[in-house]
Amino acid sequence: MADRGDLGWRVMAGAAAFAGGFVAKKAIAFAWKKSTGKEPPTNPESPEVELKEAIGWVVVMGIGMELARLLATRAAAKQWAKGTGELPSHLKTEV
Repeated sequence: MADRGDLGWRVMAGAAAFAGGFVAKKAIAFAWKKSTGKEPPTNPESPEVELKEAIGWVVVMGIGMELARLLATRAAAKQWAKGTGELPSHLKTEV
C-alpha cells in the first residue's frame, strides 16, 4: 500500500502533468495553425487527412506533449522537495 507521501506525490505529479499537457496542446495547436495556415487535423488516422500532414502532426504533438510532461513533472518534483526536504524516492539519483 502506498504511504501518504507517495500518494501525495502521485496526485501532485498527475495534476502537474495534466496541466502541462493541457497548456502544451493549446500551444502546439496555435503554433501549428500559425506555421501551416490551417487547423491541426482533428483525426490524423482518417484517410481524408494527407499522410505527411498526419505524420507531422503526430510527431509534433508526441514530442511536445512528452516534453510538457517532463518539464511539469520536474517542476513539481522541485516544489515537492522544497516542501518535504527531499525528492520522491523514485526520482533520487544514486551517488
